[in-house]
Amino acid sequence: MTTMLQSSSAPSLGTLLKRYKERSAVIAVIGLGYVGLPLVKALLGVPFKVIGLDADPEKVAALKQGRTYIRHMPAELFTAAFANGQFCPTIEFGALAEADAILMCLPTPLTAHREPDLSFVEVSTRGLAPFLKRGQLVVLESTTYPGTTGQVMKPILEEGGLRSGRDFFMAYSPEREDPGTSYAMAAIPKVLGGDGPEALRLAEALYGTFVSKTVPVSSLETAEAVKLTENIFRAVNIALVNELKLVYDAMGIDVGEVIDAAKTKPFGYMPFYPGPGLGGHCIPIDPFYLMWKAREYEFPTQFIELAGQVNTQMPRHVVARLATELDRRTGRGLNGAKVLVIGVAYKKNVDDPRESPSFKLIELLEQRGASCDVHDPYIPVIPPTRDHPALAGRRSVPLDSASVAEYDVVLIATDHDAVDYKALVSAARLVVDTRNACARAGAAHSNVIKA
Repeated sequence: MTTMLQSSSAPSLGTLLKRYKERSAVIAVIGLGYVGLPLVKALLGVPFKVIGLDADPEKVAALKQGRTYIRHMPAELFTAAFANGQFCPTIEFGALAEADAILMCLPTPLTAHREPDLSFVEVSTRGLAPFLKRGQLVVLESTTYPGTTGQVMKPILEEGGLRSGRDFFMAYSPEREDPGTSYAMAAIPKVLGGDGPEALRLAEALYGTFVSKTVPVSSLETAEAVKLTENIFRAVNIALVNELKLVYDAMGIDVGEVIDAAKTKPFGYMPFYPGPGLGGHCIPIDPFYLMWKAREYEFPTQFIELAGQVNTQMPRHVVARLATELDRRTGRGLNGAKVLVIGVAYKKNVDDPRESPSFKLIELLEQRGASCDVHDPYIPVIPPTRDHPALAGRRSVPLDSASVAEYDVVLIATDHDAVDYKALVSAARLVVDTRNACARAGAAHSNVIKA
């Protein structure tokens, strides 16, 4: 099939640009998860015809049946688009041959040795390669280190004889999805880097149809570095406030009150908040991608590594504080204690458990003999995860006063707004709050400990 496509004539740049302008192009999205599915939603709104490819047949079947698996994604939109032929969810790479542009939104996790794992990107790129055709635009949106698009993906796609910048086009555009917030994709500027000026023009033409502003940069590598910089900035600043929290706790100072007062300064300060550990797909992972790549240039990333150490230790700090307060207030240790963990999602008001610090907290507590139940209004069952397989299948328990009173301690790991914190504090024997949720809800009480 590759040979047949190579022999076809290449559309002119003008023809390709016109397809995007007139919305007649067919756009494929590989990876229908927390980044890919919102991207499909935005493309359908243009409207483009969209092919959605995912390796998980259950996701594809759900979309075909009018169901979504991400809470803030409206099922009705995908149902209608599938019914009228505008949206085609599939597990078959062959469907990509119809596409004018292919946007790749794939997981980029870490290995057990905390090194970049690009297996999802590489497997999908090899799956695409036999169906690559002249004129196609291939865009990677996944977080990764500088050089991935040009040094990992590009050689795979060129194995069949087609050349990037001549026969097909490559670009990188870092995703900026922030679930659980009011930011619409259309309102978030889109950074774009191309493998040559024509690739950049095509990427700008495509993304310009559904975002209010595009931000072109000089290269693929620059665009890849932008995403890492954004998230390392957050990781480092979260580490700072986590360390300040520990210092101020020792001094008897409430770090939450300090931050609330500091953020009244209209310049030179941006608030970040402490927590029980980092979560989500980006912030816990991105620093390690740059640290790994920097070693190639024999350049130490000491500041970033120190921030990683601080953030990684926060779950242990929380468990140690919980154990101390449980012993001090009740005279019992963790062994045999019943703990209710509030929140499995990595952040408030979402159903996304990726890299959630709750998993580490549960494992640390149970290693010391405690038994843990969980309550999360958005995650009824803990899904399978690569790093915490033993927790899969654990169900969210009801949250009522009688049930809460049975636990030795309640640990707030995620501050969902749907939780009634006043009722929780009233019913609980002891509450360890890692998110300052009780104070914000006006539920501060002598049985609430900030950790």
